Amino acid sequence: MSQITEAVVLEALKAIIDPDLRKDIVTLGFIHNLEVAGGDVRFTIMLTTPACPVKEEMETQANEIVRALEGVTSVKVTMDAEVPQGRGIKNNIAIPGVKNIIAVSSGKGGVGKSTVAVNLAVSLAKDGAKVGIMDADVYGPNVPMMLGTGYDQPEVFEGKLVPIEAHGVKMISMAVLVPPDKPMILRGPMLHGVVRQFLSDVDWGELDYLIVDMPPGTGDVQLSLAQLVPVQGAVLVTTPQEVSLSDVRRAVKMFEQVNVPVLGVIENMSYFIAPDTGNRYEIFGTGGGQSLCDEYGLNFLGQIPLGMEVREGGDKGIPVVVAFPDSPQSKAIDHVAEEVARQISIEAMKPELTILTRSTS
Repeated sequence: MSQITEAVVLEALKAIIDPDLRKDIVTLGFIHNLEVAGGDVRFTIMLTTPACPVKEEMETQANEIVRALEGVTSVKVTMDAEVPQGRGIKNNIAIPGVKNIIAVSSGKGGVGKSTVAVNLAVSLAKDGAKVGIMDADVYGPNVPMMLGTGYDQPEVFEGKLVPIEAHGVKMISMAVLVPPDKPMILRGPMLHGVVRQFLSDVDWGELDYLIVDMPPGTGDVQLSLAQLVPVQGAVLVTTPQEVSLSDVRRAVKMFEQVNVPVLGVIENMSYFIAPDTGNRYEIFGTGGGQSLCDEYGLNFLGQIPLGMEVREGGDKGIPVVVAFPDSPQSKAIDHVAEEVARQISIEAMKPELTILTRSTS
């Protein structure tokens, strides 16, 4: 029986290719803590997100490949994740400890943007990521209600606001800083200052992802926010009908103007499945989100169906991914969360991939 070595194991593991980064997991540096003791082999595969959709497949593949090597008697594969630091945008406010900022935006109101943002954050947290959500939709700050935190004011510690936590997510919103019955009368410069404070005067701690629920629309306020926040990427929420899609086109152009990559499009309220018959109805039309992505070369991150569970979860302060985890809506949102995490990892790893390509060419 030949002697198994670390070099032999690593060479074998090069057969596993990350489907998004398109390089083998050894070259990408995913293999950690490799130990070989006689015929016993153990190592950790460190992924770029705990929400990796191919995690189980990669674990199985690694087990089978190493177990098939001559001289191996046992294999222990540990799956872990370390979200890479996003590149962000130069000259903007950096938030210590926050690795990636994701803007959730829409060209118009009424498409369920805040509902998607909240459930996206909670879904990522369920997967084990450290997540925060900043409610920058100051004219209609609904995130506290959707997370069930009420309007209790956050504590202040060492001169910084301490985010309120719910369902594993840290949250800050204008709604918890002013009485709920007081109108939000803010002009552009004032709003700019509020968001700047949310970025610099809040103790976010260590976060893998900070979700920013942007105000709907594509006016000066949104453009200002997009320039102020060091965004790793933007996610656009739409519904299938043409009036919503035309507004999203403007949002795409806005983010292009400020050099923020659009990670993809989420089509909300895509269809309705009747609970009594199981029949599917495309109430707002069909195929709009995909055709928009085809038009602009964007990633289609998924469809989220209509359902009373989503509305009930938002009203009760228990997001649908927690209240009804097995519902079609929750499963669709979990899929979308995985796709968003995947695109963030691709964006964050681009400099490393360029270096790798140059070094091997």
